[in-house]
Amino acid sequence: MTWRAGRVSFDLGQGPMGPPWPNPWPMDPRLLPCALADLPRYTSYPTAVQFASDFPAATANRWLSELTPQTTLSVYIHIPFCQQLCWYCGCHTSVPNSYDRAARYVELLCSDIARASRLAGSGRGQLRHLHFGGGTPTYLDDLHIGEILEAVDKGFGLAGDAEVALESDPRTLTSVRARMLAGMGFNRISFGVQDFDFGVQRKINRLQPFSLVAEATEYLRAAGFASINFDLMYGLPGQSVASVTRTAKEAASLAPDRLAVFGYAHVPWFKKHQKMIADSDLPGVAARYDQARAIAAELAGAGYVDIGLDHFARADDSLAIAARSGTLRRNFQGYTTDVAGALLSFGASAISEFPRGFVQAARDTLSWSEQVSSDRNPASRGLHCTPEDRMRAEIIERLMCDLAVDYAAIAAAHGFPDTVFAGIHERLAACREAGIAELGEGSVRVPEDSRLFLRSVAAAFDAHYVAAPNRHAKAV
Repeated sequence: MTWRAGRVSFDLGQGPMGPPWPNPWPMDPRLLPCALADLPRYTSYPTAVQFASDFPAATANRWLSELTPQTTLSVYIHIPFCQQLCWYCGCHTSVPNSYDRAARYVELLCSDIARASRLAGSGRGQLRHLHFGGGTPTYLDDLHIGEILEAVDKGFGLAGDAEVALESDPRTLTSVRARMLAGMGFNRISFGVQDFDFGVQRKINRLQPFSLVAEATEYLRAAGFASINFDLMYGLPGQSVASVTRTAKEAASLAPDRLAVFGYAHVPWFKKHQKMIADSDLPGVAARYDQARAIAAELAGAGYVDIGLDHFARADDSLAIAARSGTLRRNFQGYTTDVAGALLSFGASAISEFPRGFVQAARDTLSWSEQVSSDRNPASRGLHCTPEDRMRAEIIERLMCDLAVDYAAIAAAHGFPDTVFAGIHERLAACREAGIAELGEGSVRVPEDSRLFLRSVAAAFDAHYVAAPNRHAKAV
């Protein structure tokens, strides 16, 4: 039996897991409690679980109107549609039964962008980063993507040298589409690769051979994209150290500029389609640790440098340069060079970040559509950050980006006394004993070989965190 994906076909019987692999990184038993902990990913602080469900839309409108010309902007566009649902996916997305639904969504999206632009008035700063995420943004046709770009540029004035990025499914990318996207102004693109092993691909309902991704990557280079990024995953059903090492090696052979390597978060109580993945197929925590270390070693051997918790980049990439210079940032898209003072996000479930706090749009597409069609702000959840929240957010971000932080200096810069962290050494005691945190006078450092446990150390500075089942993903 043969499976065919557009230009490529291969035998369904292939995809062996390969021979047992020697393990040069056995997990220290002291690390097991840290690895098993359910922890936030800290793409924001406070994290989204703290958002209030009764957040007033009037507050979101006021924050928009308070933007100043000195506040540089970043815009995120959420497209909650895919042609096929992958079983591992944790994103807010769906498979429409008709393209008409997507067309109507784009119409409303452009309307909401115009509404926000009117509220912001002429006081907003320059837009330097634009990111399309999802879902699969390239589910939309060129006409509708162009309409969104036009709405963003008309509403917020996209800078001529702005980074314009989108996420794409390599299975649907053609050479014509790549050239069209580049012609529209996109200069950075991300492919969801996850794993090249066919046995793993069958278990996650995402069939895409290496040759297809290689071909799509060449289309992007020929079209002139400035940066190509890959997403890989560990902890998927059926993965082994051998299979993820092969995937990392094959991915590196295509020379992407950046790679993000995420641990699969199995949350079937939250994402019902993940019930299609058998628990018995999932690697245990020690195996996940081994897989993450194996991928990192393979990418390091290919010339990539570690960035924060889970990103890798070429040494001359702007992300690596920012990491070396201490200017790396972390937001809802992961690690970035984006230093914007406000993130305006549009679309169902999208989260905006203002100097005063966070606003999340209605997660259900129908609810979002009803509000936008009535010319109302679709805000449904949010949080007004306190001065202490902002202080802790800076500490956690610097730790997640730099693997070290002078928390006493940051607290003082925000006007807080030494006593605010009087008990921090006790909160970090387990991390210190496990060897993943080195404590100084008002500072903490995570050793290079312990970066997988950054979230464990960051959690000590999280005043809102309460350990609870079925709330966050495993630390490793």
